Amino acid sequence: MQAYEIKATDAYQEVLTPEAIAFLAHLHKKFNSTRKNLLEKRKQRAFAIAQGELPDFLAETQDIRNGNWQVASIPQDLQDRRVEITGPVDKKMVINALNSGAKVFMADFEDANSPTWDNCLQGQINLRDAILRKIDFVAENGKEYKLKEKTAVLKVRPRGWHLVEKHFLVENEPISASLFDFGLFFFHNAKTLLSKGTAPYFYLPKMESHLEARLWNDVFVEAQNYLHIPAGTIKATVLIETILAAYEMEEIIYELREHLAGLNAGRWDYIFSTIKKLHHLPTAYFPDRSQITMQVGFMRAYAQKLVKTCHKRGAHAMGGMSAFIPSRKDEEVNKNAYAKVRSDKELEAQNGYDGTWVAHPDLVAIAQEAFDKVLGQAPHQKHVMRKDVNVSAEDLRNFAIEGGKITEQGLRANIHVGILYIESWLSGVGAAALYNLMEDAATAEISRAQVWQWLKTAAKLDDGRVIDKALYETLLAEEIEKCKAYLGAERVQTGKLTQAIEIFNNLATQEHFEEFLTIPAYELL
Repeated sequence: MQAYEIKATDAYQEVLTPEAIAFLAHLHKKFNSTRKNLLEKRKQRAFAIAQGELPDFLAETQDIRNGNWQVASIPQDLQDRRVEITGPVDKKMVINALNSGAKVFMADFEDANSPTWDNCLQGQINLRDAILRKIDFVAENGKEYKLKEKTAVLKVRPRGWHLVEKHFLVENEPISASLFDFGLFFFHNAKTLLSKGTAPYFYLPKMESHLEARLWNDVFVEAQNYLHIPAGTIKATVLIETILAAYEMEEIIYELREHLAGLNAGRWDYIFSTIKKLHHLPTAYFPDRSQITMQVGFMRAYAQKLVKTCHKRGAHAMGGMSAFIPSRKDEEVNKNAYAKVRSDKELEAQNGYDGTWVAHPDLVAIAQEAFDKVLGQAPHQKHVMRKDVNVSAEDLRNFAIEGGKITEQGLRANIHVGILYIESWLSGVGAAALYNLMEDAATAEISRAQVWQWLKTAAKLDDGRVIDKALYETLLAEEIEKCKAYLGAERVQTGKLTQAIEIFNNLATQEHFEEFLTIPAYELL
C-alpha cells in the first residue's frame, strides 16, 4: 500500500499514523469492489428509468416491509434529538456548534465541506481535539472560543459512496471518500468516545438503495471487529435525500437495524435527485425552487412516509434544514425569517418528527420552542404511528404544483447563487453564507439541475418567453456582473470565479446530465 500525498506537518502525521493507514487500506481492499459494483447498479437503474421504468416499491422485499421487526436499542444520549445543528469541520464551527445548545452537532465532511486535503485532515484533527476537550481558538479580533461544560452530542457525516479521496491511494487506486472519512474518525475516536459514555455516531448521505445501506452495515461490522469494539456500538442516521431511497426506506432501516438510529429528510438534495432521475417525465417539470415547499404533493408524501416508517420500526424521524442566517443589520429581515422558521418547525413537530435541523446557533431556541410545545418533557414522539398516512408509489411521484411557474427572477437566482456557491467551494469554503442563507452543495446542485432541465425542455417563463440558449446567455452575462459586484474586485482577481462560471455553464448546457457537480469540480481542488 502506498501512496498518499501528505504535507509535512506533525499534526497530519498524528492522524495518518501507520496503524490508521493500515486500517484504511484494509477497508479499501475489503469493500471497494462492492462499492464500485453498486455505483454501476446506479447507472443501470438510471438507464432503466430513462427507458420508461418508473420507481416503485420492490416486489422482492415485500416480506421485509410486512415483517414484524424493530431496530436495536438506541443509546440514551441519542434519545432526545429535538434540535440538531449542522456545519463544516473547521475549528470555529466545531466549537460554536458544540456550544450552541442543540442536542446534537452533525460535523460535516460532505455537502458543507469543500474537500481539500487540508480541510479533510484538519477537520479530523479538530474533531479528535474536541472529543479530548483540547480544542480552542482565538479569532483575529482577540475573541476566544472554548468548549462549555455541556456540549452537543457529536455525529459525523462522511462523504457519499460516489466520491473518492484522490490524495490517498491504495495500490494506485484512490480510496473511497466514505471509507476515508469514516475510517479515520472511527479509528482514532471510537474508544475515546466509549470511555466518555457516548459512542461513534454517523450520518450517512446520498444512498439510492438498501444494498448501499447493506454495504455500510458490513463496513460497520468489520470496523468494530477490527478494533475489538462490541457489535452494534456504531449508530447511524440515514439521510433520505434521493427519490429512489424513498421507495426503500424500510429496507434501508432493515439492513442497518443493528446500527440504525433514524432517518432524516434531506429536502434540497431530494428535489435535486428527483430532477436528476425523472427529468424526462412531462409531469416532472418543476417551477421555481422557492415554490417546491413541503406542502406540495410529492414532498408531503415523502415527509409523512418517513415519519410513519421510522416510528413503525422504533427509529427517530428527523426533519429538514432551516438554513437562515440572522442579519446583524436588518431586524425586519430577521422578523420575517424567524416567523417562517418557526412555522416550518411547528409543522414538522405536528407531523410527528422527533427533531429537526438548523444551520445557525441563533435558530436553536426557535426550533426547540416549536418541538417543546409538542414533546414537552418527552425525548421524542415515536409513539405517534401516523396510521392515517398511506403513501402509494404514485404519491411519491405526484409532482403537480398548483400555480407553479418559472419566473425570470427564479432563473436568475439559480444562475447567480449557483455560480457564487461553486466559487466558494473551489476556494475551500463548503458552507457559504449567501444572502442570509447558509448554502451547501445541495444549493448549487438544484440550481444547475433546474437550469439544465428548463433549457433541455424549452420551458417557458410565466411571461411566455421560452428559456432558450439566447435568453440564458443574456441572463448569464448579467448575473456574472452581479457576482463580480457581490464578491468585490479583489476576490474576483484572486478567487475562483472564472472556473465557477465555466463549471456552472458546462453543467447547465451540456447534452447529458452530470450526476454530481462535485465530481468534475473536485479535479480543480
